[in-house]
Amino acid sequence: MADTDLTTAASALDTAQGVLDAAIARLASDGVDSNQVLAYDVAHAAAGVMASRGLLDYGNRGDDEARITAAFTADVIADLAAKVFGREAEWGVAAGALDDVRDFVARYRSPEFVASLADTDGPRHLSGDFEMVQDAFRRFADEKLTPIAEHIHRHNDDIPEDIITGLAEMGAFGLSISEEYGGFASGDESDYIGMVVSTEELSRGSLGAGGSLVTRPEILARALEMGGTEAQKQEWLPKLASAEVMNAVAVTEPDYGSDVAGIKVTAAKVDGGYLLNGVKTWCTFGARADVLMVLARTDPDRSAGHRGLSMFIVPKDRGDAHRFELTSDSPHGTGKMEGRPIDTIGYRGMHSYEIAIENWFVPDEHLIGEEGGVGRGFYYQMAGFENGRLQTAARALGVMQSALEEARQYSLDRVVFGQPIHDYQLTRAKLGRMAVTVQGARQFAYEVARLMAKGEGTLEASMIKAYVCKAAEWVTREAMQIHGGMGYAEEYTVSRLFVDARVLSIFEGADETLCLKVIARQLVARHNARAAA
Repeated sequence: MADTDLTTAASALDTAQGVLDAAIARLASDGVDSNQVLAYDVAHAAAGVMASRGLLDYGNRGDDEARITAAFTADVIADLAAKVFGREAEWGVAAGALDDVRDFVARYRSPEFVASLADTDGPRHLSGDFEMVQDAFRRFADEKLTPIAEHIHRHNDDIPEDIITGLAEMGAFGLSISEEYGGFASGDESDYIGMVVSTEELSRGSLGAGGSLVTRPEILARALEMGGTEAQKQEWLPKLASAEVMNAVAVTEPDYGSDVAGIKVTAAKVDGGYLLNGVKTWCTFGARADVLMVLARTDPDRSAGHRGLSMFIVPKDRGDAHRFELTSDSPHGTGKMEGRPIDTIGYRGMHSYEIAIENWFVPDEHLIGEEGGVGRGFYYQMAGFENGRLQTAARALGVMQSALEEARQYSLDRVVFGQPIHDYQLTRAKLGRMAVTVQGARQFAYEVARLMAKGEGTLEASMIKAYVCKAAEWVTREAMQIHGGMGYAEEYTVSRLFVDARVLSIFEGADETLCLKVIARQLVARHNARAAA
């Protein structure tokens, strides 16, 4: 560790933060919406700098940790410099604002240094309990998910029921549900870190059939915990924790994705409940699900925006994965629900649907919060999605870790011009940067988990999602490239990992919306708060 200067790394991050502060001040003065490119770049650069700061403590724990921290920090600052170069006036800084850190970046981004990390994953520094969690879920992934992942991907097949049963027996669906309601959450940071660890390992085996499967109850459970009545919690949370009931999330509509305030699906009040009408899209797991979590407009005045939205638990029969048509009788007539699958290039097994709903009756007691929940649906959704962003980052970690392992092994096996490609500097530099990116992102996820356990970390949860999901695209791309022509063949795992990674920056909040509407605005709000203090 003596050869790795973390004091200089910390100083370099201070310089980088100064550049970010200047740009955030510009956004505060001129507005985010009129400076969207700057806001987007600042959001990603700020996420990288924050991840690097969190990594400094990790770097003090050993030689490998220090080398990973230095390389990660140098990469983050180089990325910032690339964004600023030629746009200094726009960022509100002088030319050469990062010149003082040039030597640090040169040292720890040198090909020799990065290549030396090709086989250095670095310890995770998990406690004994979390190592057991990791081992258990990794074993399940290796034994149950990996053998079927390619078949599900190539044939767009369903997730076998024994996978759902097996994960239920492990308690995977109850990790974020409190013990009081049949889950395993104890109310401290172990809940969040356990979720990150288990989700990463399952996603390493299969994003669709593993990591994303356990996110289904997460969003509905958080919404119920925030706004559900005690009777609703007693009714639904134990069923979600045991997988007796599997749910899907029906929020997005054909014309409204991240802009949920404009949704059109209506919930009209009738005697004893509501009648739902409209179309939802990108409803993942919608056929297999036993209930849908539906965000609908209870206030017909569209000018009410998100204040006119409410959240419903909508029971349904399980449908055919390839297409389903369901009916439901009530005193108000026959309701209809029709689901059409949307074919996707990756993320298969879960299946996403466009669902048309016509006069589907939902009783009053299935409105989350009942009468007190009218108009609160947007906030319940946000409560679920906030934690979902950390979980999505964990899914990205699993995909990246799998890609790194596949690329490293292929580089050892593949001989070109008389030697394994693993021996070439370029290959080793790629692997080194991949390993550093994965471990740096992982430690950032652990740090965000700790913050969220304390009731903090709203901004950081968005940052980790933005940073890690974009990083996953690069890591899987490089893994595919190391495979050469075989990386483009479906028979090799990296081709699946590459297309799976592509969805991560799109769902759970599109990257652009997350950066502009959440991260940049919160950075500006923090800046203004400090200025007013």
